[in-house]
Amino acid sequence: PLQILSVIGGVVKVEETDLKSRVGLLHPINTHNISLFINATREQDSGQYMCTVNVQDDSIRMHKNVGLINLTVLVPPATPTCQLHGNAVVGANVTLSCSSKKGKPSPMYQWQREPPTLQIFFPPAQDRAKGTLKLTNLSLEMSGVYVCRAENQAGSESCSIVLEV
Repeated sequence: PLQILSVIGGVVKVEETDLKSRVGLLHPINTHNISLFINATREQDSGQYMCTVNVQDDSIRMHKNVGLINLTVLVPPATPTCQLHGNAVVGANVTLSCSSKKGKPSPMYQWQREPPTLQIFFPPAQDRAKGTLKLTNLSLEMSGVYVCRAENQAGSESCSIVLEV
């Protein structure tokens, strides 16, 4: 464990960590609420945090003076990259792919064809986890703008590709 902050005799000391300029106590120590804040959270701030309270002249009971909390910092997806795999000719099969380099948890992907011929896709043509859309037996009418949205609990981003059959 890495100590982040300590309060001894009412004096708050913030340790030399990468959190030093971003961490502190939410309330004055005399309120007996020792909630911690972290500003400008980063993905690497994720982890388990432990609070230990030792009161002078108090008997320490095993595990009764320790509080644990797990912190997961969510990261919105980065703008995804859309790609066409295959030759877009009548009667052929192509795969559209969409991938985002960042996102926590891993983004899910949703393809749709834009108006004037709005179309939403479902499995097995679309794989939401992999970000792929398989289009089979292409026809001229399948030409259009296809948009992929990468989404997780922290946000969403999209990219598009023009399919010309």
